[in-house]
Amino acid sequence: MNTRLFSGISVLGRWLLLAVALLATGCTALPAGEGQAGTPKNIIIMFADGTAPTQWEFGKYTARHLRNEGFAVTDVMFREGTLGLLSTHPANAFITDSAAAASAMSTGRKVNNFAISMTPDGQRHTTLMQAAKARGKRIGLVTTATVYDASPVAFSVNATDRGNYQSIVDQYLQLEPDVLLGGGAEYFLPAKAGGKRKDALDVIAAFAGKGWQVVRDSAALNAANAAKLLGLFSDEDLDLELDRDAVKEPSTAEMTAAALKALERNNPNGFVLFVENENTDTAGHANDAAALMRALWAFDKAVQVAIEYQRSHPDTLVLVAADHETGGLSPTYALIDLSSTSSKNRLYVDVARLKMLEGITLSIAGMVEKLGKKPTNEMLDALLAKHYPGFKLDDDLRAAMFKGEPLERNFSYYVTSTALSRMVSRQTGIYWGTGGHTVEPVAIGAIGPGARLFRGWQDNTDFARHLHRLLGMN
Repeated sequence: MNTRLFSGISVLGRWLLLAVALLATGCTALPAGEGQAGTPKNIIIMFADGTAPTQWEFGKYTARHLRNEGFAVTDVMFREGTLGLLSTHPANAFITDSAAAASAMSTGRKVNNFAISMTPDGQRHTTLMQAAKARGKRIGLVTTATVYDASPVAFSVNATDRGNYQSIVDQYLQLEPDVLLGGGAEYFLPAKAGGKRKDALDVIAAFAGKGWQVVRDSAALNAANAAKLLGLFSDEDLDLELDRDAVKEPSTAEMTAAALKALERNNPNGFVLFVENENTDTAGHANDAAALMRALWAFDKAVQVAIEYQRSHPDTLVLVAADHETGGLSPTYALIDLSSTSSKNRLYVDVARLKMLEGITLSIAGMVEKLGKKPTNEMLDALLAKHYPGFKLDDDLRAAMFKGEPLERNFSYYVTSTALSRMVSRQTGIYWGTGGHTVEPVAIGAIGPGARLFRGWQDNTDFARHLHRLLGMN
């Protein structure tokens, strides 16, 4: 390959060339016959919302240089397994939301943004978990978001709109997933019990009445020993990894381990487990590089749990997947200031800059929450000194933050926090292209029976078709 030409193209362009090379050589690091062909008994989908190749490279590089650790997603799933790329567009646009992307990956059908596994003609389509249930398999859903958030919902039930939370929870009660772990207790409880349901139904009690063990904190989860498990660890989303209280909220790895322990019980026909880290998407929307880095590390620990399970259960297919890219993550060399365009005035992302990022102890969202609705310069400076050591908020960013106005049209999420993100960007070189989603293809890694189906460039609907085929549904 012409290395001079290769060095001059974008990160996305490099990944596209990699995909072409993989297709041309047909290579995987695993020898033929070692878990790549056949039909799996168990399927584990490790799903990092909002991640694409740039995020994975960011996770790998920072893990290696800041923690002296490997990164299982790239070092094992992508290097030793089968590697593929997925297009992500929905039925009615070029840029997808999570509902449409996950629906395509669950049903094999394109749907409109905000729809849940229902095509524009109003038809409900069989989700992956519905198909697994029909084949006698046990099913589990794990997320750091609310359990009724777009991705786990699209892999399990159907809805005209992703915001129909009470209806979605009611469908969970009918579907009866064997494991359901995450946040979102408020739509399981009626108003008299502190919830947001419009009726008097206590869905937590209803699950308990059907035989589910209910756990509400990390210790209870780690001690759980039932075959059916409901864990709701927050009224809303679980906290970002950077802010997480480990006593109250379990890690993604802990939830993965607990789900596998439960699903292994009474398991003659196998199981399908969906594990999502939503924090990668939330951090991307906020353009929060420190929160994203910690979320990627936490997700990788969960992937390690899944890989270890697969090694002792070779009839298990493990997939690392995502629905779309969030934030247009763009680590780059940039100007230190606007005094000169000389190469001497450039800032390059290096280990020293990444150590500054590692020193951050509170997410941007956490900063905004602590500042409240009427922040003062004194409050802001005190929080910056405590949680963002070594960072300086430039005057133009300080003014923009207090105005609470968007800086550009493509930064519509978390408007008041954009200034803090820009502060981090200016001093680390980790920039962002948007506060929303992008069209960058997402990477798929697969190890285990059926892994070869996921090789190469495909559409996100192909992801579902392969899984339904492995379940014997088509």
